[in-house]
Amino acid sequence: MPNIKGISLPGGKWLAGVAFTFFIALLGYLLAMVPGFDRVGQLACAIILAIIYRQFFGYPETIRAGIGFSSKRLLRAAIILYGLKLNIDVVLNDGLGLLLRDAGVILFAILLTVWLAKVFKANETISMLLGVGTGVCGAAAIAAVAPIIKAKDEDTAIGVGIIALMGTVFAIGYTIIRPILPMTPIEYGTWAGSSLHEVAHVALAAAPGGENALAIALLAKLGRVFLLVPLCFILIYFMKRKNKSTEQPDTKIEFPWFLVGFIILSILGSYVLGQSIPVSDGVMNIVFGITNWLLTAAMVGLGLNVSFRDLRTKALKPLVAMLITSVCLSVIVYFIV
Repeated sequence: MPNIKGISLPGGKWLAGVAFTFFIALLGYLLAMVPGFDRVGQLACAIILAIIYRQFFGYPETIRAGIGFSSKRLLRAAIILYGLKLNIDVVLNDGLGLLLRDAGVILFAILLTVWLAKVFKANETISMLLGVGTGVCGAAAIAAVAPIIKAKDEDTAIGVGIIALMGTVFAIGYTIIRPILPMTPIEYGTWAGSSLHEVAHVALAAAPGGENALAIALLAKLGRVFLLVPLCFILIYFMKRKNKSTEQPDTKIEFPWFLVGFIILSILGSYVLGQSIPVSDGVMNIVFGITNWLLTAAMVGLGLNVSFRDLRTKALKPLVAMLITSVCLSVIVYFIV
């Protein structure tokens, strides 16, 4: 019986658990091809299916290890590969001004969401995850921060599900009101890239504005992704200080080694691949596709641990806090640009 960092892998049963998460990810992919659901996307569809399946059918205890492997190890692998989407060179050369704005966006989103959570007496962990997801880059940011703040799997899944669904709603809303806004394509793209939740949401909203709007939107979004790494290390610092001031001073914060992989692949993607080492767009698209499937399977693994009781008791107030924050962020960034 192999063992990977404490996760027991009982042969075929472990593989069955991993395969099960990919099967639901496939169902999410197929559902996302249905008109209407295509706006929601594979990730959100897969999480919804996983949560629904968990409530009505559950799953055999024998495949729990494989599901846990997907929700933890595959999740870290997806974040590492996600680094290839960050072009550091573009951010540093063309987006230094946007970085300052992006830092303000992240700070505002986290602080307001956490403050509203205290006002509403909402679940603090889910609210923190939603604040990070709103400010930085949606599901990927939540997945990166979750182990640092010791979030439970079900809380992480709830946060990812909320950010995916609400981000889609906001992106569609942007495309609907775009024609009546007194904004140039560059201004509209900057607004979308600086305020929407995930890269996919930014692309969905900015594309109708034309190539210039899409380019500047993705640049603004890349700046927020770039700031994910320093944000994680800042959170590690505060978590260590918090632990020292509580009754559990010996609690250790696991170093997020996967972020090192994220940085390395970001550097390779920015300065090596395509330059020193020729790589076609087709190959990179395949890698991005693999990243998306790994992330989706990982989120399915998380979703299979969520109960409707958790959703009723934990999700509503953080959702309201995140919704208010997202609206305020959209309005403020609109007037800034």
